[in-house]
Amino acid sequence: MIKRTLYFGNPAYLSLSNRQLIIRRPEIDKEGESGQTGQEECVVSRPIEDIGVMVIDHPQITFTNALIAALLDNNCAIITCNARRMPTGLLLPLAVNTTQSERFQCQIEASQPLKKQLWQQTVKQKISNQAAVLKQMTDTETRCMLKWSQDVRSGDTDNLEGRAAVYYWKNIFVREIDNFVRGREEAPPNNLLNYGYAILRAVVARALVSSGMLPTLGIHHHNRYNAYCLADDIMEPYRPYVDAHVLSWVRSGVSYEELTTDIKAYLLQIPTLDVCIDGKRSPLMVGVTQTTASLYKCFTGEMRKISYPQM
Repeated sequence: MIKRTLYFGNPAYLSLSNRQLIIRRPEIDKEGESGQTGQEECVVSRPIEDIGVMVIDHPQITFTNALIAALLDNNCAIITCNARRMPTGLLLPLAVNTTQSERFQCQIEASQPLKKQLWQQTVKQKISNQAAVLKQMTDTETRCMLKWSQDVRSGDTDNLEGRAAVYYWKNIFVREIDNFVRGREEAPPNNLLNYGYAILRAVVARALVSSGMLPTLGIHHHNRYNAYCLADDIMEPYRPYVDAHVLSWVRSGVSYEELTTDIKAYLLQIPTLDVCIDGKRSPLMVGVTQTTASLYKCFTGEMRKISYPQM
C-alpha cells in the first residue's frame, strides 16, 4: 500500500490517540447562525499506519513524544525545515527490521569490488534515465549519453557520471532558461530541485532502514559529515524523475521564483510518481523499497544486480 505524505505549513499541535494522528489547529473565527462571531478549534485525525513521510514546515508546530514514537515505529520519515522553509533535518527509526544486526553485518562486510560493481550499475542507470528525460522532454541528441552509460566501468573510474551531468544540465532547461547552472545556491528552478531531492532522499533513507541497512555507510559516497551516504548513492537513478517533474512545472508557465504552497504540494507528489522496474509499474515509494530490498540481497550474494527503475 502506498503511504501518505503529509505536509504541515501552519501552526498546529500534533498528538496521538488510539493509533491516530490528531491534528489540532489554532482556534479559527466562525460566524454562528445568530450572526455572532465565535471561535472554534479545528481537529482532524489520520491513521498512523497510513503515513510514510511527514514534512514539518513551521516553527509553531508542537509534537508529543508519544506521537513521534508511534510514527517511528511505523517507519515514518519526519522531515524538518529551516527558517527559509527548506528541508534541513531527517528523523528515522533506529530499528524496524527483525534481523537488524545480521543485516548491518552483511552491509559492513561488503567487499570493495562489490561496492564498485554496485556503483557501476547505479551510474549506468542514472545516465540512462537522464538520457530518457532529455529524449522525452527536449530535442537534445542523446546518443552520446547512451554511449557513456554503456561505457561505465567498475567504480566509474572515468567519471562518466560527471561528464554526463555537464551535458544533461546544459540541455534539460535549454528551451526555458538561458545558461542554466545547477547548484544548491544557484537561481531558480534550483530551489524546486533542492526541495524535490530532499523529499526523494527521505523516501530512500526510509526504505533503506526498513530493509535493515544503515543509510550512513555508502557504496560510493563517503563524506565524513554525511549521515546518509547510502541514501545519496541509491537515489541517483531516481533523480531524473524529480528533474522531469520540475521541468513540467517550469513549462506550465506558473512562477517558480519562490517556493509557494502550491509548488510544495506539487513536489510532495514525488513519492507517488509512477516508476517501472523489471517491466512492472508502481508508485516511486514502493519502487524504492524494491530497490533497497535488492541491494541487501546483493550484499548477501543472493542477487548480482540492483533493481533500479528504467524510464
